[in-house]
Amino acid sequence: MQDFIDFLVESPSSYHAAAEVARRLDKAGFTRHEETDAFDASAGGHYVVRGGAIMAYVVPDSVDVDTAGFRIVGSHTDSPGLKLKPGESFDSAGWQQASVEIYGGPILSTWLDRELKLAGRVVDADGAVRLVDTGPILRLPSLAIHLYREDEMKLGRQKHMQPVYAAEAESQPLREVLGSEMVSHDLITVDAQPPAVFGLNEDFFAAGRLDNLSSVYPSLQALLAAVEGGYAGEDILVLAAFDHEEVGSRTTTGAAGPFLEDVLSRIAAALGADFDQTRRMYQRSFCVSADAAHSVHPNYQDKHDPVTQPLINQGPVIKSNANQHYGTDAVTAHRFLTACAVADVPVQAFVGNNDVPCGSTIGPITATRLGIPTVDVGIPLISMHSAREMCGVYDVQWFEQALLSFYTLD
Repeated sequence: MQDFIDFLVESPSSYHAAAEVARRLDKAGFTRHEETDAFDASAGGHYVVRGGAIMAYVVPDSVDVDTAGFRIVGSHTDSPGLKLKPGESFDSAGWQQASVEIYGGPILSTWLDRELKLAGRVVDADGAVRLVDTGPILRLPSLAIHLYREDEMKLGRQKHMQPVYAAEAESQPLREVLGSEMVSHDLITVDAQPPAVFGLNEDFFAAGRLDNLSSVYPSLQALLAAVEGGYAGEDILVLAAFDHEEVGSRTTTGAAGPFLEDVLSRIAAALGADFDQTRRMYQRSFCVSADAAHSVHPNYQDKHDPVTQPLINQGPVIKSNANQHYGTDAVTAHRFLTACAVADVPVQAFVGNNDVPCGSTIGPITATRLGIPTVDVGIPLISMHSAREMCGVYDVQWFEQALLSFYTLD
């Protein structure tokens, strides 16, 4: 797990995650392309970065656009948290506080009484963009129980979720901490506590941002392993790590935006495919939407379906929903089941309790935008959307093996 820990530490924000994936692709010999340049579809590995999202693709030695398709593993780089507002900080009762708004759907109480840092990107006056990781400078202190005497205190999203960073009224404004040249930013809070393996059998794993770096990392490792293993198939392998999934994906770097279609169509064009050939390539393609799944919670079993109850360290999960919150159907489930069987990886199923609404993923969005058959899968987590989530150490490796099998299966 040490390499996964290293990946998480280097990926405190979506922008850092895209940069870390890019760094590892560079190390493996992939070629970086800018979207303003002509696309290259020569044999080998390539990638494109757009903000906090990244697309990588591997072109085989020989590609026939009349028979080839795309094998896609999609994930997302963002996680719920507290996003720094313009204005950055304010004074209150002698305290200096960061001004934040809620990003996505975090479990608010889990952000209390933790050392927090700010991570993301800032833009300087000259237009230069740089990554920032402040280290632990923030904390959201809870109210002492003596001052409210109730079993549970209801947290106000505005009033109670503004972290402190100094106790002197004349302290340095947060804007100056981020650099005197900074004029704008995309920064989010991150738990400063490092990831850890724990448990009686040391088979549990705790960290922030497991939703959804627990999918980004295995998909990257699987892609690199396919290349290192001498991938000889005819399909083009694609890693698609989107941003902004936690807020609906409707951005230029989200799954509802044009990024994936832009990349796939430009690859096809660089290979000489016309419009009709490109669309036929889509119909020969397949997408694994890789996003975290829910493990059964022992203290809230009634929130889960009584029959399908995935458990940590029992393998990746195929997620299904009758109302199409997931992209899985019988045919696409079979394809992932086959990949797991070939890789000798255990696999589980998740379907929601009829009385408890489930979330959604990039899966239905990708299937809807491009008409590409899609299956929704992921490793089981507990405490999903907590500042510090929990998974099983075996599931991470099994998921990588399953995705490698998907990429390379004849």
